Amino acid sequence: MKSVSLTAFPRTQLRRGEVKKLRATGRVPAVVYGGKTQPQNLEIDLEELEELIHHSASENLLVDLAVTGNSKRLALVQEVQHHPLSGKVLHVDLHEVAENEKVTIMVPVESTGIPVGVKTGGGVLEHVLFKIKVRALPRDLPEVITVDVTSLEIGKAVHVGDLHAGPNVEILGDKHISVMAVAAPLTEAQAAAAEAAAGPAGQVEMTKEKKEEGAEAAAPAKGAAAAKGAAAPKADEKKPAEKKK
Repeated sequence: MKSVSLTAFPRTQLRRGEVKKLRATGRVPAVVYGGKTQPQNLEIDLEELEELIHHSASENLLVDLAVTGNSKRLALVQEVQHHPLSGKVLHVDLHEVAENEKVTIMVPVESTGIPVGVKTGGGVLEHVLFKIKVRALPRDLPEVITVDVTSLEIGKAVHVGDLHAGPNVEILGDKHISVMAVAAPLTEAQAAAAEAAAGPAGQVEMTKEKKEEGAEAAAPAKGAAAAKGAAAPKADEKKPAEKKK
């Protein structure tokens, strides 16, 4: 994995309100840890970070981290936290590494080509594993593992043991687990059975809605009856006897 330059600045804003103001200025809070130094809070220019991610095959980045006032440090982008709606970067975790020490990361797996089982047999390509754990020296780490699925026929699969990520990269995990496979198309009977098992989509919701409407209608009626009963005196109820003068 080729390293790229990234500039960071020491960060003193730690409170929630302060971090929110920091993001408003176009910077992202970050932290770097690992190595022989203590974890350090940082801030990174949002545009610079997004530019690096945009031109990378994945968010697995090896950076030559330049922190103001300190020498450069080699680090891996360990995690990028995004806003669930806007997708904007909220926080970045950086893990300092040594060039001569192996590290373990999760690498995304992508497919290339159209399987013959899909093209000629009407099969369906199933992507089972989206990330694979690998171990290597920082500069030997792959950004992404690409699998050529062109020769896959119906019923065939690519397993973890079939993957190749480079001469100096060790792929971890059970070698027999499927990564990608081509499944046979569903028959009409299977499709009908699956549809029948699913049942009518809106029936449960309609029943529930009617039940709730009935419950809401019953509640005031019950309350009205209670109020009426409280207001009407009982037939056999007698007034207290008046005291004789």
